[in-house]
Amino acid sequence: MAKLLFWISAGFALYVYLGYPLLLWALNTASRASPRQEPIEPSVSLLVAAYNEAAVIADKIRNSLELDYPVEKLEIVVASDGSKDATAEIVGSYERETAGRVRLLDYKENRGKMAVLNDAVLELRGDIVAFSDASSMLASDSVRTLVQSFNDSRVGAASGVYRLLKKDQARLGSQEDLYWKYETFLKVQEAKLGAFTGAHGSLYAIRRALYPFPSADTINDDFTIPMRILERGHRVAYEPAAVAYEEAHEMEGFSRRVRITAGNVEQLREIRNLIWPPRPVVLFCLLSHKTGRLLVPVFMLLALGANIVLRGQFPYNWLLLGQLLFYGLAVLGTMVSLKPKVLRLPYYFCMINSALFAWVYQAVRHGRAIPSRVELDQLGNRPPLG
Repeated sequence: MAKLLFWISAGFALYVYLGYPLLLWALNTASRASPRQEPIEPSVSLLVAAYNEAAVIADKIRNSLELDYPVEKLEIVVASDGSKDATAEIVGSYERETAGRVRLLDYKENRGKMAVLNDAVLELRGDIVAFSDASSMLASDSVRTLVQSFNDSRVGAASGVYRLLKKDQARLGSQEDLYWKYETFLKVQEAKLGAFTGAHGSLYAIRRALYPFPSADTINDDFTIPMRILERGHRVAYEPAAVAYEEAHEMEGFSRRVRITAGNVEQLREIRNLIWPPRPVVLFCLLSHKTGRLLVPVFMLLALGANIVLRGQFPYNWLLLGQLLFYGLAVLGTMVSLKPKVLRLPYYFCMINSALFAWVYQAVRHGRAIPSRVELDQLGNRPPLG
């Protein structure tokens, strides 16, 4: 039984991180053609939801004003979610200076990002709504490149990609960069199969008429909005040439990983919508990618426990030594910055997977599956392994 448990557990983790990407690549040898992309210039509303973003919002607005897109067809809208700092005042000054190219939607009460997006979309004028985070800086051609996907009538949503800046200035910048390159590969392959189920919050776009108005307690708008559009029979395109940039330190933090885990749990709700009417390819990708990632930490512990029981037997003694070395490097990585950088990968891998157990703790503590953002932040600000 211990041997069976070990190989099932180890095999599952290997499938999620290695087997599934290889299978996607193989399936795409017979996939449908990608959406047609031709130059078009629909009217676009660039929507930025902001809460206490005074430190970056001016840079974001200046960056948006410099986009290579017809001025008369692009409106820049910042929706302030009850900001307590100078966010609304800064946006208001740009609204006056730009004669309406920049618009402020100043919501006085802090209600959460999803509630703000639901209200703000009703105020927009563009046929295409492009969503972007306040901390994300867009390449000048990013919006023009992204909207080309909508030349295909089947496409209801499209996602750009983000790249990290100043990765050498963040403790885990190189590891985060490698992780997102890996994620980008997966998303490209899933999009080719018509099974891309999420977008990058740094930059994604939808047809305004298809906006699904998710519930206000939704955590991951960049998954739920495209997913609901996909469930209606439209395609979600992925355009790696539409680039948004974020500084590496913005992507770090254990609280962010716990929120991602909570969002992945929330995404399990969408499974029932893929069973009927049946969407087998999308369901397979969602289970292998998102659900598989949630379960990997459990199977890692099972593999370790089974391996300990099997110690002293060949080849399990060598496999146990390898696991102990891996976890030893992870523990050491919590105390010092290891060099070369490849030695930091065990710590990074264990950190992102340990977020599941932090989520479980918080969910049990508060008696609900999806804790609030504040609760997740409070938990995430504690040392990851403390």
